[in-house]
Amino acid sequence: MSRGRSRRQTRGGVEAVIPMAPSTGGGPAAAMVTEQMTFANNGLAAALFGSHHAHLAQIEQGLGVTIHARGNEVAITGDGSAVDRTAAILAALYDRLKHGHSVDAPEVDAMLRMSNGARGGDGDPKEGLKDAGVAVHTRNKVITARTSTQADYLGAIDECPLVFGQGPAGTGKTYLAVAKAVERLVQGRVDRIILSRPAVEAGEQLGFLPGDMREKVDPYLRPLYDALYDMLPQQQVEKRLESGEIEVAPLAFMRGRTLSNAFVILDEAQNTTPVQMKMFLTRLGENSCMVVTGDLSQVDLPRGIRSGLRDAQEVLIGTKGIRFVEFTEQDVVRHPLVSRIVHAYQNVETSRRAGARYEHYESEREQSDE
Repeated sequence: MSRGRSRRQTRGGVEAVIPMAPSTGGGPAAAMVTEQMTFANNGLAAALFGSHHAHLAQIEQGLGVTIHARGNEVAITGDGSAVDRTAAILAALYDRLKHGHSVDAPEVDAMLRMSNGARGGDGDPKEGLKDAGVAVHTRNKVITARTSTQADYLGAIDECPLVFGQGPAGTGKTYLAVAKAVERLVQGRVDRIILSRPAVEAGEQLGFLPGDMREKVDPYLRPLYDALYDMLPQQQVEKRLESGEIEVAPLAFMRGRTLSNAFVILDEAQNTTPVQMKMFLTRLGENSCMVVTGDLSQVDLPRGIRSGLRDAQEVLIGTKGIRFVEFTEQDVVRHPLVSRIVHAYQNVETSRRAGARYEHYESEREQSDE
């Protein structure tokens, strides 16, 4: 791959001489830069551009640049910083294809997010795109970080025996934790995976569901099964479930156990009580890793009962060997509409809290006037 930029600046040995856009109107126009890139492999270039150049159109829309493609060459025109980000994204995606990985619309979207500098801040797009190389290897697929927070989360799991991942739905908290667990099991670094959830869901109770205990708890644990089947062949999942290498159980079954040589995940931890959370955390044994995930905006506990996840954040913050990773709406990697839904709910909840504080203040003032 070779690159070249206007103003007779060269990158990779290719030189381009493209005139700058003339100034229009009363004020000075932003200097427009054009950079050319050439990709050596025509087949990979076609995969990079996407069907009917869909990937290029996605980048154009995201960064406000214009990309003209011809054969295995592209010319990128736009603001200098946007052109830099576009070139860095295309180079990173091309490198991904060279290593045998696929490129699709979600992958392009991930690169757009991560090109905004390291950990999502303004800066060198190459620094932010380094996080795109953070990957988890499972039997079925290679899973890469799609936001800088996800990369930080995966790094925390590698470094600390206990990690809390808290944030809105769709940020990959549980999926990435299961991927890490599968990776370690396949590598032989742990003997078993233990996946758990509190059996508390929006007004439902276990006794109202038909079947034996396994059939009662399976609906609550279905998201964990789905993640497993996405990362391992179906026969392997079923075989490992039967042998006990993978155990999926409700939180109530954890009491009294010591979980050694295991990768332990507690999902939907916002629905635990402080007593349950303490019980679960103290199950951690030798050569084990524990990941706790949850979303404090979706607590289904009865009114007046404090969330064990919130309690643990206040009690354990700053404790050596424990990491807290906070996901935000910017880390949502599901359908783009999910991010907008989360944002809308957060705005309403913020305004409601502000209104409640105002009403409380007015009530106190009226009482003092009396």
